[in-house]
Amino acid sequence: MDQALEILPADYWRWWLLSHAPESSDSEFTWENFQQSVNKDLADVLGNFVSRVTKFCRSKFGEEVPAGGSYGPQEEALIADLTARIAAYQGHMDAIEVRKAAQELRAIWVAGNEYLQSAAPWAAFKEDPERAAAIVRLSLNLIRLYAVLSAPFIPDSAETMMNAFGPDAVRDWPAGTAADFEALEPGAAFTVPENLFAKIADESREDWQTRFAGTRS
Repeated sequence: MDQALEILPADYWRWWLLSHAPESSDSEFTWENFQQSVNKDLADVLGNFVSRVTKFCRSKFGEEVPAGGSYGPQEEALIADLTARIAAYQGHMDAIEVRKAAQELRAIWVAGNEYLQSAAPWAAFKEDPERAAAIVRLSLNLIRLYAVLSAPFIPDSAETMMNAFGPDAVRDWPAGTAADFEALEPGAAFTVPENLFAKIADESREDWQTRFAGTRS
């Protein structure tokens, strides 16, 4: 474990171990699978969402939750979908089905990414800044929500996300209502966090495979 923490932060290992927990089937560690899990789940899905939202907001609205605009059918559909998914996530956690909970948590992250890509605030801003403001406001609220939901799996990264909204940000577990998506009010300040996750390069993976290959007797 000491050697593991020397090469990567604890959250990288926690995510792989918990998301591959051998609850109903065997689980085997491979460096290729570990690399894929970190790069796709943590860097491409969660980390990319946080970076895109906060940096876009900073460039167009400044470092505060933008006012203006209102949620429309697209936002209402996302909120309904995520409310159901959060309930499923909670159910898996209560049943100590950690692997299933991790799968649901990843699906919650993915939903935010798909919404951001579809709503495209960067395009909306050119024609309707109010619409872009509403998209960004919901997306920032998703980051806060993701921080709360992700804490059991990746606590250090979750704390980094939450700290972006200051010490007074709401840390309550979601209650299953629309208020879960409006905890950050317009005008609330935030900072753009540093890159949450660094991708694992092929060269690093190959080096670790060689260094920690061990021997078979």
